[in-house]
Amino acid sequence: MMLGAQRVVLMATLALCCGWVACFSNTPALADEPLWLELPGNGKRVVLISGDEEYRSEEALPMLAKILSEQHGFHCTVLFAINPETKTIDPNYSSNIPGLEKLDQADFMIMFLRFRALPDEQMHYIDRYVKAGKPFLAIRTATHPFNFPDASKTSYSEWSWNNGKWPGGFGQQVIGETWHSHHGVHNGQATRGVINPKHADSPLLNSVRDVFGPSDVYGVVHLPDSADVLMYGQVLSGMKPDDPPLTGEKNDPMMPLVWTKSYQMPGGKEGKVACSTIGAAVDLMSEDLRRLFVNIVYWGVDLPVPEKASVSIPSEYQPNYFGFKDKDYFVKQKLTPKQMLK
Repeated sequence: MMLGAQRVVLMATLALCCGWVACFSNTPALADEPLWLELPGNGKRVVLISGDEEYRSEEALPMLAKILSEQHGFHCTVLFAINPETKTIDPNYSSNIPGLEKLDQADFMIMFLRFRALPDEQMHYIDRYVKAGKPFLAIRTATHPFNFPDASKTSYSEWSWNNGKWPGGFGQQVIGETWHSHHGVHNGQATRGVINPKHADSPLLNSVRDVFGPSDVYGVVHLPDSADVLMYGQVLSGMKPDDPPLTGEKNDPMMPLVWTKSYQMPGGKEGKVACSTIGAAVDLMSEDLRRLFVNIVYWGVDLPVPEKASVSIPSEYQPNYFGFKDKDYFVKQKLTPKQMLK
């Protein structure tokens, strides 16, 4: 059980999920537990995949899915890293995300992963999705979504973030960047989004003007010139929204923060991807960042982007701050997707 204020904060976040429909996997070991969430809608289908140990994607993506479903009519499915022994959400368990077969019916994918080593039977669905040239959004650590230390145990070793055969792996080759560095000081210098004047009129930036997040700016050095940088990351001198920009070379030039680009997997069709290196659960307290992500979904599925997309959230959304937890933390919490319905 979660203790004290931490339990109050997380359960308040989970309470956002009232009315969501639980789906059950036909995986025998987990057949008695809901393994993912379905948020009904009459529109395009969006699959949101969480699985990182640090930035609380398991809190951020259900909230984002709720906005997309209730305020915009998208049918959303939220997937989680599941520990097959405890049948609970465990971001530290890197080799199991049930429900990826939902990608076969998806019109858009949102990926918030970090160093996953999924089995081939699960990777197959991601592979098929991107080879079909379908659109997706990569958030924060999704620049380095996969890590397969033992190439003999997977057919997807070249997707690893530090792979030499396919330099930078899936992140660099498809999204535009892999893990490189913390450009700002982690947990010491927050981020302000600065719109690229060249793309100020892009519909993806409709009513997006004030983006701030406590997470730091990432170093980006491999992004191809063909990518469209919508927003740069300004390193702030502190962690508050009103802290001034850091002076000196860190902001001269600024790093790309949000971009779009085309991609094409070997043997696949051409598609389009957006990436935002800002997007931790606490970053999504920023209204305009939430709006940017909603705008990207509309863009991805070729629907007109609203002039000012609704992105309201209840005051109870107070996500946990980013940071690593000890290996048993999530096992002790015993949090399942089903519990998010309460």
